[in-house]
Formats: sequence, structure tokens, C-alpha cells
Amino acid sequence: MTQEQHFEVLIVGAGISGIGAGITLRRMGITDFAILEKSDSLGGTWRDNDYPGCACDVPSGLYSFSFAPNPEWTRLFAGQDEIRSYIDRTAAEHGVDAHVRFGTELIRADWDESAHRWVLQTSTGTLTANSVVAAVGPWNEPLVPPIPGLDTFGGKVFHSSRWDHDYDLAGKRVAVVGTGASAVQFVPAIAPSVGELHLYQRTAQWVLPKPDHHVPKAERWVMRRIPGAHRALRAIEYSIMEALGLGFRHPWILRIVQQIGKAQLRAQVRDPELRKALTPDYTLGCKRMLLSNTYYPALTRPNVEVHANAVASVRGNTVVGADGAEREVDAIIFGTGFHILDMPIGGKIFDGDGRSLDEHWKGSPQAYLGTTIAGFPNAYVLLGPALGTGHTSAFMILEAQLGYLAKAIAAAKDGNWTRMETRPEVQAAFNAEVQQALATTVYNAGGCQSYFLDVNGRNSFNWPWSTDRMRARLGEFDDRAYVISTDLPTEKVTR
Repeated sequence: MTQEQHFEVLIVGAGISGIGAGITLRRMGITDFAILEKSDSLGGTWRDNDYPGCACDVPSGLYSFSFAPNPEWTRLFAGQDEIRSYIDRTAAEHGVDAHVRFGTELIRADWDESAHRWVLQTSTGTLTANSVVAAVGPWNEPLVPPIPGLDTFGGKVFHSSRWDHDYDLAGKRVAVVGTGASAVQFVPAIAPSVGELHLYQRTAQWVLPKPDHHVPKAERWVMRRIPGAHRALRAIEYSIMEALGLGFRHPWILRIVQQIGKAQLRAQVRDPELRKALTPDYTLGCKRMLLSNTYYPALTRPNVEVHANAVASVRGNTVVGADGAEREVDAIIFGTGFHILDMPIGGKIFDGDGRSLDEHWKGSPQAYLGTTIAGFPNAYVLLGPALGTGHTSAFMILEAQLGYLAKAIAAAKDGNWTRMETRPEVQAAFNAEVQQALATTVYNAGGCQSYFLDVNGRNSFNWPWSTDRMRARLGEFDDRAYVISTDLPTEKVTR
């Protein structure tokens, strides 16, 4: 690509959000769009995270688009390979794969006020668009803590989302840093084969039993052949998850549910000292809820040692814990999550005055309905601030947003709008409402420090209400929330 090209819409990222946005545009009859993907394949987080044991922690019936049901899930909680295959297949069936520009990384996007368009500098050239959709998601850039001396380590180092499958862990002495959703899955998968496994746990996690099972062929036949069967299953799973969601708004409910986690811990960990180290001191749901039937048994293996503290430093091949204990290892694996609220894309998108999204946010991401941002006209963010929940599927959130995106773009086309920008006072009022409601939820009142809280101590991640309420709010597009222009600046027609 050697010359500038213009599109009606440019989408950044070809994970589930970008694919969903592309399908939405095509269903609207819009084909003048491209999806920019820095990698060479689809899938986003489900492409990057292929560590041993990787699987979804949401029932498969909910972890899919409602308009693209998959009757072939082989487990109640699908594995990474099946989810990635579903994404590839869905993109192809809806004709979206033809719009993807692989190997094209966004370097910088600037709003051109004089032309009411976006100008994107990419690794393969310059593109322009009427509208931009940021679909990179919050689980994109791995987070590796700045541990003193890590650069002196002589062994193998990698993050769970960048798993090195060429490195043979068999018989190796391995340090695992972090005990979140990824570690709960890969630790049981690698523990039987490694020589030693040293798990560094800064904070104990609540782990509930995972009601997973193989889906028999007969059930899959029913999903394929019986009209409405898949829709009924999805409705049941949705109702169960929404019932659980009540606890996030009324923490006393989750304090009852966490007794199930305590019972599993007692049953699977007989050593009282280890059990004490693995018992959280905060309310279930304050951090991301974890599901596993194999995590606790893996930690009781004779070759596994749990260090109930953070890593203080690394000296050569020696990992030094915060308690001063030293362990020599051959490999360090980080299960420390992602840059959830400080996403790198925040430093790549600029308003008409040259101020980045990061400069606007100052460490606390905000958007109107988690989707549009004051100061950034004709721009949308998917799975954005204040939309995360602890109980439902990312697909449920995404579909609600895609419905809003469709209404906004349709209104702009029908009204010949050249510019649509969120009113700052509307965005501020929405976020004040969210913050007030969050105060009594388990996310804020559960007694923990989680990735839901940004560098300013503000919860910029969570939606404090039900998924039904989210779908209702995003189901209504009100143009009064926006400053709208129907001509270029020289003609000054604005309302």
C-alpha cells in the first residue's frame, strides 16, 4: 500500500470485538470498511492465549454471538482451540475475513477537524476514515511487573499469553508469578511434568468448583436439529449468571456463596498451613471470580511449593521472595494479567488538538455508556470503561454495544452528519452515576485491591447494575447526548 485510502469505517483489532463490529456493519449494508490487525491471524486474546489448559470460564452457550449459535461445543466451558475455531468460522461465514488487513499495526490516529475525518498512520501506510472503532479489548497487552534483577535471569522467561511451546518444561524448576485466571488453568496442566514448581501468590484467590462436563453427541444433535434448543439453553445460562450477578450488587449474597469455595478448599487441601495461606481475606467477587476443580489438588503435589508473598527480586537464576526465601529456578512464567485500564491504544489516538486519549483520561478511563468519548468525534470503543461485570459473558456486553454502534452509524448516515461528539456534561453525569452505584457493590466494598481499580484508586472497569439494564441503556440511542455537525467547519452547521 503506497497511497492514502479512505474508508467509511476503520476497525482496529480482529478479535471478537472487531469481528462483531465487521458483521454489524455488513448487516447494515456497509461494506466500505477495513479491520486492521497487527498479527497474521484472527482471534485476539483467544489467539494469543494458548497456554496449556486454556479455556473459557463462562458457559459456552453464552460465549458466542446470539446470531451465530454454535451447536458443536464439546464442553460446557469451551477450550481455547474451539473458541478460536468458532471465531475464524464465524468471520468467514459472515464475509468479514475479506475485510481484514493482516500485518497492519496502528501507529497513530488523529482527528482532522478541518475535514471531519480520522487519519490513521499504520505500519503499512496512511488510511483515512469517517469513523473509527477501537476493538482491541482490555485483555491485549501482557503485564509483567518490574522486578529488580529480572533482566539478569539466565533461564527462560515468558508471560502466559506469550507461551513458549518450544521450551520443554519437563523436569525443569519453574517459578510461576501470579495466581489469577490464567495461572489457575495452566498450573494444574504443567505441575505433573515439571521438576519443581514455585508458585508466588501475592494475594489468595477465591476458587469455586467448575461445573464443567463433556457435551455428549446426543445433546449436540439436539442443539443442531431441534428449533429453539440452543436459544433455550442460552436463556437458561443467562438466567443463572444473572442470578449470580445479584450478589455483586448485594455482597452479603456472595459471602454465602463463598462458603462453597471454603468447602472445596477444606476438601482438597488437608494441610492446615497451606489451607490458611490459600484462604482469602476479602469477599468473593471483589476480584475476578475463578473456577477450577484441579487448582487446589495441584498445589498439594510434593513438587509444588506455594510462597504466600510477592517476588522481591531476581539474582541470576535465583528468585527471592518478599519473605527473603531464595529458590533457584530454570524458568519464570508470569501469570500476571494485562494492561486492563492503561491500554497501549490510549497513547495512539489523538483529538483535534493533538492530545492523546491517555492525556484526557489521566489514568482514569471514562466514556459515555462505555462506548463514545468526549473530545473524540466519530469514534467508538468496544468493551470500554465501566462495562465490565463479574458474572456475564463479554459477548453479552459486546452485542449490546454493537446494537448501539449500529443505531449511531445509521443515524449519522440518515442525517448526513459529518461529526458526532459526546457532550462532556453527559459523559460526566453518566460516570458520576456509575461511581455512586459502585460504592456499595462487591467490586468497591469487598475489601480487596483488584485490577478493577485504576492508578487513581477509581473503579474504571465495572458496570454496577444488571446485564438487562446495560442492554436497555445501550438499546436506546439519543442524539441529544451529542454535538452534531452536518457540514464541514467552514460552513458551520452545528446543533
